[in-house]
Amino acid sequence: MRARRTVALLLAGSLVTLGGCSDDDSAPVSEGKTPEEVMTLAKTSLDEASGVQLSLEADELPAGVNAISAAEGVGTHAPAFDGILTVVLGTQAFDVPVIAVDDVVYAQLPLVPGWSDDIDPADYGAPDPAQLMSTDAGFSSLLPATEGVEEGESVRGGANNDEVLTEFTGTVPGDVVSNVIPSATGDFDATYTISAEGELRTAELTGVFYPDTEPMTYTIGFDDYGTEQDITAP
Repeated sequence: MRARRTVALLLAGSLVTLGGCSDDDSAPVSEGKTPEEVMTLAKTSLDEASGVQLSLEADELPAGVNAISAAEGVGTHAPAFDGILTVVLGTQAFDVPVIAVDDVVYAQLPLVPGWSDDIDPADYGAPDPAQLMSTDAGFSSLLPATEGVEEGESVRGGANNDEVLTEFTGTVPGDVVSNVIPSATGDFDATYTISAEGELRTAELTGVFYPDTEPMTYTIGFDDYGTEQDITAP
């Protein structure tokens, strides 16, 4: 029993932390690259993808703010977005289907039949969701703007632990983060996980997103690079 338990622990450890990669494993993205070069590669990978599956989640929104607590959907470089936003208004949270295309944001609001096309994302402290894929002011713009980038551990990840993901940390100025959350101020702590192929998998941002509030964290996920979806107005 003791021997089996020891083997099980060793196997579990090999799936989590990679002190180095075996000949059968993919090399970490950082092999032969500086952290700054990895940031550039990850930006290019996201900018050149036709689309990705996006997710966003807040750890805990400050009391009393109108904001997005979660989101999930497809973003493309049309630019366009099709998904569901969880909107918090006061103490109530609502799941709102949203389509953003051609500089118009359409939403199916609670208790309102059909699609509304007079939505101003700024009312919820958010940008036009379609612009989250902008190469100049979307999520990818955070990467090269990150200062003091340091490489962390490489770990196994993905649906079947079949990816090598490397963690990078640094600081992003508030004027860059405000492209994603307009009311963001001050510097933000950033933690990224990037695949061996140079694809950004997660971005975790911690700082003051809303005026006169304590720091909080948004975690953004990026998956299914190369997704193709023709997003049109409803």
